[in-house]
Amino acid sequence: MRAGAAGIRAAIVDLDGTMLDTVPDFEAALNGMRADLGLGPITQDVIKPLVGKGSEKLVRDALLLDWDAARVDAVFDEALAGYQRHYLAVNGERATLYPGVIEGLQAMRDAGLRLVCVTNKPVAFAEPLLEQKGLAPYFERVFGGDSFAKKKPDPMPLLGACAALDLAPSHVVAIGDSSNDAEAARAAGCFVLTVPYGYNHGRPVQEIKSDGIVGSLLEAAVLISAHNDTAK
Repeated sequence: MRAGAAGIRAAIVDLDGTMLDTVPDFEAALNGMRADLGLGPITQDVIKPLVGKGSEKLVRDALLLDWDAARVDAVFDEALAGYQRHYLAVNGERATLYPGVIEGLQAMRDAGLRLVCVTNKPVAFAEPLLEQKGLAPYFERVFGGDSFAKKKPDPMPLLGACAALDLAPSHVVAIGDSSNDAEAARAAGCFVLTVPYGYNHGRPVQEIKSDGIVGSLLEAAVLISAHNDTAK
């Protein structure tokens, strides 16, 4: 992480691809929606590169695999409603925690860091998912893709989270798996750490300009503590 910079007092943590592998849930919901529209199923390998820019884009991209833009536009409202219905029915059932998530969040809390979750997933999906997986108690606030006028990679959600924490962005690190997280963090003025096991729209995490690649949230906690020790 950048030498000589301010001490970190809070972390903004992404959800899909960072704390939880949710592609199996997306598979069930998208294929339920596609079946309602007379389309065949798609695989997790097809879905994974589509994840990360919010439900609306995910649904649209999943339909553009078969139909042209005009046809997608014509059925989009119906498709999105169907997807949301199917997703709420399966939310969290197939999703799994990545290694080191609980341990990392606990280590950050033990080090005195405040935690906020910022995801492009709608709040109505994110909050029950965090609760179900035992992650909700670690976070002061949860902001979803519908919490602000714009989603990541726009900096607005991160700036909003920093405002909620009453902290300058220079005292906050964002942790995520994709260029969305890094671009938003950079534009907001936050530090950013990336994990290599998530989705990142099918691109190598090494292509992302970040302050470091960490193998787990526990490794992130160790790196943040080391940075703070140096910043003192």
